[in-house]
Amino acid sequence: MRGGLFMGLLLALAAVLFVDVQDAQAEYGDVVINNHSDGAGMRPVIFPHWFHRVRFACKVCHADLGFKFKAGGNDINMVKIIDGQFCGACHNGEVAWSVENCNLCHSAKPGTPTQVHESTIQKLAQPVGAPQKK
Repeated sequence: MRGGLFMGLLLALAAVLFVDVQDAQAEYGDVVINNHSDGAGMRPVIFPHWFHRVRFACKVCHADLGFKFKAGGNDINMVKIIDGQFCGACHNGEVAWSVENCNLCHSAKPGTPTQVHESTIQKLAQPVGAPQKK
């Protein structure tokens, strides 16, 4: 029995050490925030909009907490969050996890621009300087 337990633990350890963990992927409607992240040497933030929306009315974030209706519309930084502004109103260790868990939010691929992921405007508008769509 000890041999089986040891082998199981060994296999679990090997899986943890050798399994390639992929970057987090934004899903439709998530907001990628990269106003300051790349410059600070951090991954951009993936804000799971619909995960929050099913729990809170729009008013909570967009009126009470002051989030603008535009990706990157607020100058959010970690000092403000730690001070209880924006995300920090809930991510304080009491309502939701606290800011010490950096990788839970800072999980996007470096260089990802601030955007609403897969928004209709991204599919219709052509970025300036981009090759012509056929």
